[in-house]
Amino acid sequence: MAEQGGAEAVAASELTPRPIDPGVEIGHVHLKVADLERSLGFYCGVLGFELMARYGAEAAFVSAGGYHHHIGLNTWQSKGGSPPPFGTTGLFHVAIRYPTRPSLADALRRLAEARVPLEGASDHGVSEALYLSDPDENGLELYWDRPREAWPQPGPGDKVGMFTRPLDLESLLAELKADSVGAESGEED
Repeated sequence: MAEQGGAEAVAASELTPRPIDPGVEIGHVHLKVADLERSLGFYCGVLGFELMARYGAEAAFVSAGGYHHHIGLNTWQSKGGSPPPFGTTGLFHVAIRYPTRPSLADALRRLAEARVPLEGASDHGVSEALYLSDPDENGLELYWDRPREAWPQPGPGDKVGMFTRPLDLESLLAELKADSVGAESGEED
């Protein structure tokens, strides 16, 4: 087999001879931050997460929907620190999944109102995503998954038919009007 990045290239079937239980999920992420108050202002004040617990000025736990925590924030090893320099290893981004397209549109509205710049916006066929950085330059992907039956057909040898195309932000924001009209008339998604 050919060498690739210092490791042998292996067929996908050889990588997972016994696949993981399909019920496994990523439960939460814990981020090192430089300033806890600044991070809480972003995650709670801009994105709308709820503060669930706090350990003084050093750590806080935030969630959506009352879960114990989806994101942990701490300054234990990073108070006043700087982001890792470009070209180093580490976390590329944290992906936060929204349940519906209108809820992703609301996230885009919140970001625009807070003047948080997007670094990208993509339609991946299986999902639509907004890319940005938090105040500590941790990468974030805010996205919603299309229903499986709407996913593009995979190519030969692939299990999922994904692509990357520009996301139509105007169309996404139009979901806010459509969602509010549906709510006023008593319709549900």
